[in-house]
Amino acid sequence: MLTRRTNWLPSIFNDFFGNEWVERPRVASPSVNIIENDKAYVIEIAAPGLTKKDFRIDVHDDNCLTVSVEKKSETQDEDKGNKYLRREFTYSSFRQSMILPDNVDKNQIKAKAEDGVLTIEIPKIPKEEKPQIIRQIEIE
Repeated sequence: MLTRRTNWLPSIFNDFFGNEWVERPRVASPSVNIIENDKAYVIEIAAPGLTKKDFRIDVHDDNCLTVSVEKKSETQDEDKGNKYLRREFTYSSFRQSMILPDNVDKNQIKAKAEDGVLTIEIPKIPKEEKPQIIRQIEIE
């Protein structure tokens, strides 16, 4: 039975160089979850393969939160006597800006990167509970 290969170029490279032709994942637009609870807003950004040094988070005076990601990597051949036939390098970047609600404490925002997820916790400013004043109004 004869099968037709649709990706003939990777096959040529695999046969000639004896290695795998693998497409590397790139960070284009990670998935973002935004969760609200009584005390905070929580932003989760899925970013597998990235570490905390790849992220930058800025809070601006105009209530804008900006998350930036920049990842660079390069595979180099150390053998200076040979010409390399394939050299791989990647550059990925992402930038997302969000307007924060007025009820957040911008000075208490915290972030952590763990298991491929960047989590940003944005605490809410507690509402001042006003005591209910109940009194009977006397009619004259």
